[in-house]
Amino acid sequence: MSERVLLTIEDHVATVRLSRPEKRNALDADMFEGLIDVGQRLITDNRVRAVVLHGEGKAFCAGLDFASFLGSPQLMQKLLSRNEDSPANMAQRAAWIWQEVKVPVIAAVHGVAFGGGLQIALGADLRYVTADAQFSVMEIKWGLIPDMSITQTLPLLLPIDVAKELTFTGRIISGTEAVGLGLATKISIDPLADALETAKLIATKSPHAIRAGKALLRDAPGMSRADALKLETALQVTLLGSPNQTEAVQANMMKRVPQFKDPD
Repeated sequence: MSERVLLTIEDHVATVRLSRPEKRNALDADMFEGLIDVGQRLITDNRVRAVVLHGEGKAFCAGLDFASFLGSPQLMQKLLSRNEDSPANMAQRAAWIWQEVKVPVIAAVHGVAFGGGLQIALGADLRYVTADAQFSVMEIKWGLIPDMSITQTLPLLLPIDVAKELTFTGRIISGTEAVGLGLATKISIDPLADALETAKLIATKSPHAIRAGKALLRDAPGMSRADALKLETALQVTLLGSPNQTEAVQANMMKRVPQFKDPD
């Protein structure tokens, strides 16, 4: 596992920490690889019921570390490479893999989330942020467009004209404005503590139902109305009468804490 991205798992909750604080967790090749490696591990770890993603030090992630790629076209080409595991290329997957993870992912954001850092936060299902956190679709500053899966995340959160304005201007917005726009979920004095509290609550729910809920809300918006309604039914059928669904009913009826089993 990369030293750039650290993983701990406790009581069904995984904590993923971007660990390059001296560079405000800017994205170099090792950081890209570390994010993907940890994400792939979480996809296959059925003990995990929720994930918290945060940055060490003064920031969540300052975006691409251009200096680490200068003079190395091979590295840039590697970022554009794809394999059969995902429709996303390597750069995109560092952000999109948090949607491929089957359980909810909560980003705890403080300091800056610029460019690629913002897109990683957008890959999470929830974003808890400080009021003074700073966000920017910053690629326009460098004469580029955002290309780390933003087409699959930002338009689902914002009206398209607001998404365009942020993309065309690259302006920096605060955590408070981000919540007002719908870019972030809620303001928090301590996003990491609040994210962990929510993750622990999620971990007490049926893991099969939580996974089905994430799949439904991730996939249905891109479907036709008929297909989305069929997906609701298909996922519900897998839950009805299953051991964990039966346990949820019995625990509620008996007013006791449910004892759920993780997926096989």
